[in-house]
Amino acid sequence: MSEPNRRIPPRAVASWVVYDLANTIFSMGVISLFFPHFVERSVGGTRVDSTFGLIQSISYGIIFVVSPLLGAMTDRAGRRIPFLFWSTLVCVLATAFIGRGTFTIAAILFIIANATYQAGLQFYDALLPEVTTEANIGRVSGIGVGVGYLGSFVAVAMGFAFAESGFTQPADFWPLFVSIAVAFLLLSLPCFLFVHERGRPAAGPVLNWTIIKNSTRETLATLRSTQQYPGLLRFLIGRVFYTDAINTVIGFMGLFVMHVSVGGGLSQEDAATQRLIVMATAIGFAVPAGIVWGRVTDRLGPKRTLTGVLWLWMFFFALTAVVAFLTLPVLWLYVIAVLAGIAMAGTWAADRPYMLRLTPPDRIGEFYGLYGMVGRFSAVTGPGLWALTTYLLVQLSGLPVLVGEGAAILVLLGMIVVSYRILRPVTDEPRNWEQLRARR
Repeated sequence: MSEPNRRIPPRAVASWVVYDLANTIFSMGVISLFFPHFVERSVGGTRVDSTFGLIQSISYGIIFVVSPLLGAMTDRAGRRIPFLFWSTLVCVLATAFIGRGTFTIAAILFIIANATYQAGLQFYDALLPEVTTEANIGRVSGIGVGVGYLGSFVAVAMGFAFAESGFTQPADFWPLFVSIAVAFLLLSLPCFLFVHERGRPAAGPVLNWTIIKNSTRETLATLRSTQQYPGLLRFLIGRVFYTDAINTVIGFMGLFVMHVSVGGGLSQEDAATQRLIVMATAIGFAVPAGIVWGRVTDRLGPKRTLTGVLWLWMFFFALTAVVAFLTLPVLWLYVIAVLAGIAMAGTWAADRPYMLRLTPPDRIGEFYGLYGMVGRFSAVTGPGLWALTTYLLVQLSGLPVLVGEGAAILVLLGMIVVSYRILRPVTDEPRNWEQLRARR
């Protein structure tokens, strides 16, 4: 942790925060909103869910496998900025060419862009000690999250700016992807220029076969050691299920909104506009909800807060499935958008503090690396399950797209129920870490 009296230039803090805005423009604009729409225009409405789910699973699978190795490389190098620069640059370049070739090329470019974006998040989070002290780390981190939500609004606004083209052909998306890539790059530059690391020279090679073997061995050892701390392993397993469901529905919500809108009688162009408004509604409610949930977490504790949030997610998924099966009016999309925004904010407000309660103070960095891997694993399996469900019901059985999506939503509801059952015995009561060490 950084020294409490260390003076950090305000422009370094501001530059770190602005990078959060930059990468959120990419995640909302490409991953959540416009690449799924691009896939639909390329392969058709009956294949879009299974195709996009498969592409997502491949990209997240890559970063899940290499994540421990990337951490080992940056630890040995003693610096993160060079890794963040190159991962951002590769992501930007890949994004800028989506839509300029065949669909297969576009899918490969998205896999590269998403994998390098996810790698960049790992490097970016590790820079937090360079722009904070112990006295303000929470405040700076919170500001980054809030500014990141503004990036979502920027992505939605960019969608409106290019909406006149109607996105009727896959090639229509290319100018939008270029604009997102340029915005990501330009808003990233201050972080590369003004955040200065207290790096040390590399002690040896940054990457070789020994480092690969050691990073794998250390990851497995860390996983085994979680059994020594009450509730920690159970929490991580439960987290796989609820993050699986939540991340999957975030990724597919844009497509779902469009399909419900078209089913309700809107044209494809009006449905695309409806999607942007609904997503903006969810984000708009998430911002103030995050502040409220933070206070609830402080008051009730992360365990009770997360339990309440999981109940809210159960209601959300059940209602969303009803909307899909019955093709309810578009107004219901705003109801589920409000619920999603509130529930998302509550999840992240309680999730990290819960993990902190279960983690020994001297191993926080080590176990939070495992915590991040759990999130990436769920990002692999969730889209895969959505893709499999819709493939079986829509492409093979010939059922309507909304019926397939409704069934996939029920699968996600089942995951939330499973996570709730797994987490029930876990307590967030403060641990006596000295006593636990004495028992080992």
